[in-house]
Amino acid sequence: MTHRACVVTALFGIFLGLTALDLLAAERQGAQTLPVLSPPMAAPDFVLTGEDGKRYRLSDYRGQVVVVNFWATWCPPCRYEMPAMERAHQKLKDEKIVLLAVNVGEDEESVFAFTGQYPVTFPLLLDRDGTVVKQYPVIGLPTTFVIDPHGNVTYRAVGGREWDDEALLNQLRQLLNRSAL
Repeated sequence: MTHRACVVTALFGIFLGLTALDLLAAERQGAQTLPVLSPPMAAPDFVLTGEDGKRYRLSDYRGQVVVVNFWATWCPPCRYEMPAMERAHQKLKDEKIVLLAVNVGEDEESVFAFTGQYPVTFPLLLDRDGTVVKQYPVIGLPTTFVIDPHGNVTYRAVGGREWDDEALLNQLRQLLNRSAL
């Protein structure tokens, strides 16, 4: 957590009458969960070009769990969670769970420079004009949506996560298993 985020969290906690230890425990506990989006919504389809030059259509992933992460290179929590997303991708690449990172408002050069510091092997998509991010209920960056195999957004995570955390990965796997029933 950044210094600024710690200060804001502490001030908010003081307002609520919580101790610093309560806040840290809540932060750690909540950071690795995927809050349910209630009510679920149909995932708006999109087509975006990736940093690799390929075109990606969300609906092509129907039948799989899709993790759509909205991020930017200038965002410290985004930068922090990207290595964990890569580790999660490596753990999940043989399962029907896909990670797509949608960069908001930046060009190929910025994203390419970013990948020099944070190499990833999953698709980094470019939403240069912000068309796609406006279709989703994004509350700051990073915001991540989990789409079930039927095309419904079931979870929304605001803020960074340790995406390779086994409890979090098991939530994704359970979503995949529930849809197979």
